[in-house]
Amino acid sequence: MVQAINLALAHEMAEDESVIVFGEDVARSGGVFRVTDGLQASFGEDRVFDTPIAETVLVGMSVGMAAEGLKPVVEIQFAGFMYSGFDQLINHASRMRNRTRGRLTCPMVLRTPCSGGIKPPEHHSDSPEGLLAGIPGLVTVVPSSPAKAYGLLLAAIRHPDPVVFLEPARLYRSIREDVDTDGVALPLGMSFVEREGTDLTIVAWGTMVGESLLAADDLASEGISATVIDVATISPLDMSTILDSVAQTGRCVIAHEAARQGGFGAEIAARLAEEGLTSLLAPVARATGYDTIFPLARLEGQYMPNHRRVVAAAHRVLEYS
Repeated sequence: MVQAINLALAHEMAEDESVIVFGEDVARSGGVFRVTDGLQASFGEDRVFDTPIAETVLVGMSVGMAAEGLKPVVEIQFAGFMYSGFDQLINHASRMRNRTRGRLTCPMVLRTPCSGGIKPPEHHSDSPEGLLAGIPGLVTVVPSSPAKAYGLLLAAIRHPDPVVFLEPARLYRSIREDVDTDGVALPLGMSFVEREGTDLTIVAWGTMVGESLLAADDLASEGISATVIDVATISPLDMSTILDSVAQTGRCVIAHEAARQGGFGAEIAARLAEEGLTSLLAPVARATGYDTIFPLARLEGQYMPNHRRVVAAAHRVLEYS
């Protein structure tokens, strides 16, 4: 995924001189995860540059640049550090189109690593997609693979409104796959059906897509057929793909790494109750993180949901009568 994101950034910078990349340590050292490695050498110090450690300023700079015709791609080192930029993100970036009645837009992308699995200290493993989903005017994306990261980042940079691009840190180097780097974007606002099944639907995003596919393999060994849907774009949500699948399977498990209470899975469950109740043969189940601060390194394995937790949730909905 590191290479795929780097290639997407390089492609857009080569095609569009208005694309600018900046953030803490992104230029000379290539970022904390080396995602932007080599970009300054290729595109120069005016288009790829380092900044002070000041997230509020970084997001504010992005808003101003975007309003004046640039396409800034700003990197926040970890998702837990972006909260000080929420004032700019919520009160200015997301409202720019509405505030100016369409005269100005805000084509900025905020990239940041998210989620756990790399054993870091506090503030380095947050999954804030539920918070971001409640901000009208803001697009939120969580890729689950190198190919998804490449195609969705292209779309994010080309989008006329602000996008937060959450990159699951433990997927940076844990998945390898062939990626067609032809500059073709994947659509924002569309869920992807990763596997077709008939007995239940598993809905996931980010790190939990891979865990859900492992869970589907385990369930298949028991004779249970599961559809796996990768939401990919948290907001705007493609609910129709989920509803269509649940209409066929009658059962749904939602898997995400964020805490259970207030997690984005609750929104999907509510929409299923409102729009797909007659299709459901059992209550919706969730496999999630726990309602606590993400623990420090030694305990993160006990916090993070995995394929076994998804299988247990699947059994609950299949056994319901």
